[in-house]
Amino acid sequence: MGGVDLAQRFVQFALDAGVLRFGEFKIKSGRISPYFFNAGLFDDGLKLARLAEFYAERLIASGLEFDMIFGPAYKGIPLGATVAAELARRGRNVPFCYNRKEAKAHGEGGSLVGAPLKGRVLIVDDVMSAGTAVRESIAIIEAAGATPYAVAIALDRQEKATENGVDVDHSAVQYVRNQLGLKVMSIATLNDLLHYLSGRPDNSLDAHREGVLAYRARYGAA
Repeated sequence: MGGVDLAQRFVQFALDAGVLRFGEFKIKSGRISPYFFNAGLFDDGLKLARLAEFYAERLIASGLEFDMIFGPAYKGIPLGATVAAELARRGRNVPFCYNRKEAKAHGEGGSLVGAPLKGRVLIVDDVMSAGTAVRESIAIIEAAGATPYAVAIALDRQEKATENGVDVDHSAVQYVRNQLGLKVMSIATLNDLLHYLSGRPDNSLDAHREGVLAYRARYGAA
């Protein structure tokens, strides 16, 4: 299946799961968005397993070469774990590691759990509203002597990032690619969402499409 078809199936899945919603939502940047993607609502075994299938399918199709997976706390932990398990089910077994927000002083100690960080590391997370979380992951990975190589996310909102409360021309994904030098792979993008809304046989989502188009016109990254 091609990337476009995969993205369309993913948008449908996110809508069916109640993870992708339309309305008015105040997001992290302070903007009022006509749609919201809440990966925390992939909240049962079936949804998580299906989500991991989408990540794995996209990763395999991309041909991206990496040596292990890192799941940043908190949402990246279950995502990274389930993606590693799904890749193994498909014949590609890679090590997995995640971080704690607070370092553990007893037992094995430290802030990292799982396989030692080494080689080319793939960071798995849900969305990228700013480059902040990625920069934190990069620091952890480099401190361990490994190479931050790529980021896999579910949805690329393709909108201007904010820095110190001011809109900038690039998106968070563009910043991570161009300034931090990491490859970024997403299952779907804002363009894919609009393509889905345009391709509906009925007009039940036309009002939402207009809202999303207006939002992209105002905040979309070049």
